[in-house]
Amino acid sequence: MPITQKTKSDPYTGLILLTGIDTPGITQALFATLSVFAVTILDIEQVVIRERLILTALISLDRNHAGAIEADLSQCASDLGVDIAISFSQLPPDSIATKSGLLHVVALGNPLLPAAIAAIAGKLAHHDANIERIYRTASYPVTAVEFVISGASQQEIRSALAQISADQGVDIAVQPGGLMRWAKKLIVLDVDSTLIQQEVIDLLAARAGVADQVIAITESAMRGEIDFEKSLRERVGLLKGLPASVLDEVRAEIRLTPGARTLIRTLQRLGHSVGAVSGGFIDVIEPILQELGIEHYRANKLDIESGKLTGTLLGPIIDRAAKATALRDFAAQTGVGMEQTIAIGDGANDLEMIAAAGLGIAFNAKPAVRAAADSALSQPYLDSVLYLLGITREDIEEADDQSRQA
Repeated sequence: MPITQKTKSDPYTGLILLTGIDTPGITQALFATLSVFAVTILDIEQVVIRERLILTALISLDRNHAGAIEADLSQCASDLGVDIAISFSQLPPDSIATKSGLLHVVALGNPLLPAAIAAIAGKLAHHDANIERIYRTASYPVTAVEFVISGASQQEIRSALAQISADQGVDIAVQPGGLMRWAKKLIVLDVDSTLIQQEVIDLLAARAGVADQVIAITESAMRGEIDFEKSLRERVGLLKGLPASVLDEVRAEIRLTPGARTLIRTLQRLGHSVGAVSGGFIDVIEPILQELGIEHYRANKLDIESGKLTGTLLGPIIDRAAKATALRDFAAQTGVGMEQTIAIGDGANDLEMIAAAGLGIAFNAKPAVRAAADSALSQPYLDSVLYLLGITREDIEEADDQSRQA
């Protein structure tokens, strides 16, 4: 029963919900049914989970056409073998597209349990935040879901969800939405125990026979119990007399953190810049950074004479202040505003860099670093950072497939 002529009436909206087994042609049939009426599409969303289709549409319509639309949609549902429900309302159209100040809450877990989702949703409701959308961005190696919410401040929600993260064993990040979420970014990573799995100085110490002493000093420094520069000079002093050839041996031992290559490769494909700053040694890590295509990096320089380590360092020390300075310098060199910088680290010497960045991420970090960072990741996969930026697992795999075919 097509109706094509508008009748003057008050504004009126209809919410359509279609569910059923997904088959080709369902979306076309639904909107072909609506096309003969004087309606406008205000909002639409469709998702398929394990062959089950859920499609929602918000339309504006002439109130006098509501009965005819409902009857035609009922026939459409019968023809397609799906369920269609429609709710008419005099309320003004309320679309997510019309809302500003949206926040993105990303939750990552392995596994992600119902109790965690319930706790997050409950806390959001307690703070009068409305959940506009929820969707999955990754299913492996971790499960990641993203909530789009309105009606709350970033700081309020971040503080409210911090305890949920600890109680439920999930990682939660809160970020503003809007166009700036997709702007060019500079991502700067710590190296030891972040970009790579090991601490380079510990590997060197093992060859010098001073592993226990060096590890004890390293752990104390990472907890912030002793000054980093002092601790570094003490540890390097214990390496005096070590043959320089050991540097190549140690480099061969280094293993990247799972997901590191995927993170860097994906960011570079999207036009972002990646940097690294390390309290370790450029003598060991520079070839690795160059192989990864990382152009911006800083680290300490070992002094070598007559083929042996002297137990001292050359040039300024890369400590926590120097890491923050490097972040600012790299941002200036790449033309990225500080609000679009991301710093990722695990230890106390990363704190100033994390604080200076637009987004500071604690990666498998010490408690003090987790408390200071904007977001914290406890899963051992560095590419989880991508999910915090709104990049889905499907996006990553598609980019990889296109690269292999090129």
